[in-house]
Amino acid sequence: MTLTLPPVPPTWASGQVTERAYCVLAPNPGVMTLDGTNTWVLREPGAQECIVVDPGPLDEAHLTRVLDVVRRDGGRVGLTLLTHDHSDHADAAERFAHLSGAPVRALRAIGTGHDDLADGDSVSVGGLDLVVVTTPGHTSDSVSFLLPAECAVLTGDTILGRGTTVVAWPDGELAAYLASLERLEALCGSGAVARILPGHGPHLPDAGAVLRYYLEHRAQRLEQVRGAVAAGARTPWEVVETVYADVPRAVWGAAEWSVRAQLAYLAERGEEGQLG
Repeated sequence: MTLTLPPVPPTWASGQVTERAYCVLAPNPGVMTLDGTNTWVLREPGAQECIVVDPGPLDEAHLTRVLDVVRRDGGRVGLTLLTHDHSDHADAAERFAHLSGAPVRALRAIGTGHDDLADGDSVSVGGLDLVVVTTPGHTSDSVSFLLPAECAVLTGDTILGRGTTVVAWPDGELAAYLASLERLEALCGSGAVARILPGHGPHLPDAGAVLRYYLEHRAQRLEQVRGAVAAGARTPWEVVETVYADVPRAVWGAAEWSVRAQLAYLAERGEEGQLG
């Protein structure tokens, strides 16, 4: 049986998404960023302190909008978290730390003053609790944040609100990414996760269906890569031309990263489908 992604809204904009999560959409739409980067403002109802996840690109107007949301009813930033170090999520981290007066934390230090996060860490600000779930694969430093009070998980670029993400080889790695998807699927199966708050695109209310689709999609792509090589493809780009013919050519450069990650995955396992 072939799975399909659950339907998502045709447009996406800033606004209150759940009781505790407000999205401020950055003005950087594009083929890789979809509607733009989602900056998440997380706040326990009635609390003043909040957590900001992924302040986004270095855009002063965007950071002002984020702070306007935070400062409603006298609110303030207690902590900023990064899902990974790609520029559309993290470029504003230093500037936002200066503007907000709050520390920044990430899996690995990005600039001065950033502490490291570790898998399983609990983060609490203003009564709102998050749990760090390391989800490498898109990048080696990708993390997700479990929001237990809402059975939600913030996934950065590990899961997107539209379509699927890229394995950003050579920093990204397919075996790690598959393990991360399986880990998130297990959280869905346990009841800990029901919805996804992604780094780009609309929130996803049926996390289990999305994770099943992502895993099947990766299995299908691997089969297609094997087939392309068996049919005579001899370079990653030739594999892209065959396997990713169904996606816009504008993203073929990123698709080549995923192809290289898939070829490396096959080579590590001594499977057929390696380039000669």
